[in-house]
Amino acid sequence: MSRRDQSFADFAAVAQPRLRRTAYLMCGDWHRASDLAQEALIRVYLRWPRLERRGTDLVGYARRALVTIAIDQSRKRSNDERPLETVPEVAEADDGFTAQLTSRAELLSALEALGPRQRACVVLRYFEDMSVAEVAAALDCSTGTVKSQTARALDTLRTLLADTEVAS
Repeated sequence: MSRRDQSFADFAAVAQPRLRRTAYLMCGDWHRASDLAQEALIRVYLRWPRLERRGTDLVGYARRALVTIAIDQSRKRSNDERPLETVPEVAEADDGFTAQLTSRAELLSALEALGPRQRACVVLRYFEDMSVAEVAAALDCSTGTVKSQTARALDTLRTLLADTEVAS
């Protein structure tokens, strides 16, 4: 293995789990998240020598590639939901773990209701803990766009999650 390949392999081993978690929040599917993270790492690998030479923020570049891929694929995807023949039974349990899983599922469902750019803003701002300027750079847009997209996304999430609480 060349030094170039080894340095990339070291980077990928460290960056892949976080990219996959971010991708999961972007798409809500672990298998698709793995594919998105892999595609982002491929893009990084193809530009690896130039990125290393320039001293580019490698994690930032990979994250930006991931977000771009996720948004592009969400525009291309058709509805891939398939109806079930029978409705699965829901376990009735009154423990903290089940409530936590329900809250998480509701949050992920609410995230799925957001548009791709709004979801990217929320995930990068609050999951990745990036500043407005960093998100703007990652999404290649202005800071004002990030602020407005984030505000709209948070309003939508508040509405969706409030409706869920009322229904419960």
